Amino acid sequence: MSERALVEPQHRTSRRVYRSDVRAARKRLAGQIRKTPVFHTTVAGPHGPVPVTLKLEYLQHGGTFKVRGSLNALLESGTDTEQVVIASGGNAGIAAALASARLGKACTVVVPESAPHTKVAAMWSYGAEVLWHGTTYAEAYSYATDLATERAALQLHAYDLPAVVAGAGVVGLELEEQVRGRPPVLVAVGGGGLVAGIATALGRRQQVIGVEPEGIPILHAALTANRPVDIDVSSIAADSLGATRIGDIGLDIARRYDVRSVLVTDDAIATAREYLWREFRVVVELAGATALAAVQSGAYIPADGERPVVVLCGANTDLAVL
Repeated sequence: MSERALVEPQHRTSRRVYRSDVRAARKRLAGQIRKTPVFHTTVAGPHGPVPVTLKLEYLQHGGTFKVRGSLNALLESGTDTEQVVIASGGNAGIAAALASARLGKACTVVVPESAPHTKVAAMWSYGAEVLWHGTTYAEAYSYATDLATERAALQLHAYDLPAVVAGAGVVGLELEEQVRGRPPVLVAVGGGGLVAGIATALGRRQQVIGVEPEGIPILHAALTANRPVDIDVSSIAADSLGATRIGDIGLDIARRYDVRSVLVTDDAIATAREYLWREFRVVVELAGATALAAVQSGAYIPADGERPVVVLCGANTDLAVL
């Protein structure tokens, strides 16, 4: 189970996130994160080789881009925060645990019973307290909220928090320095934090395209309805891209910067991940291969002379699945 969005009777009113917030996050994160490299190559497409630039974000500390957001949120909160609580079944919990350990804070991750053991083990490895509660992320989130109040702890959100989105957006600032021109950037969509952060960093200077499994089209559904829409999740990538609705911040930014949504099949995602291992010996989780699946399957067809950027966003997976 992933960071599935809780359907709340009263939705939070989130502060807007701007490029200035992302630039502030980059200063805050200096020396705390890796500036992950890019790799210019070609990949197999439906009609022959396709030039791409791979952003190797799976090399980030903790194997996930989410460390950027967690560290930014904790650094922004100041020194008064000694305890951190988050509800997560996956990478957000790993990121919060790592960030808390790095800054000497106690971290508790509330996970649903279905949380993958591989990811729970990673949370433990960074010293987090892991508490199981409920069978869904919504139940875990509700318990985490109560726990944060009881302990007077800082509660992080997996993707719908301004500091988390701004931290993720530093990926976009790095791409401006690493890649010539202004090619489109393809990004997998979970709750919307990464695609929103990158879109905020790049603004209208570059097209940002969200790539989603056909069985989890939260951005696509929200853009179609012009509001967040709850959906049923059905995809092999649900362990990390399984939010049931787009975050408020993610939808606001998608509207502001005309972020597109492209849908891919589960077969295309599995094929892309296997291809990365076979051709490049790159190990990513299914979410990490989702953006590449759009290029390889033909769901996204680059224009003549275009070399799109494809973000490989995470690598927390069981090696036995390859």
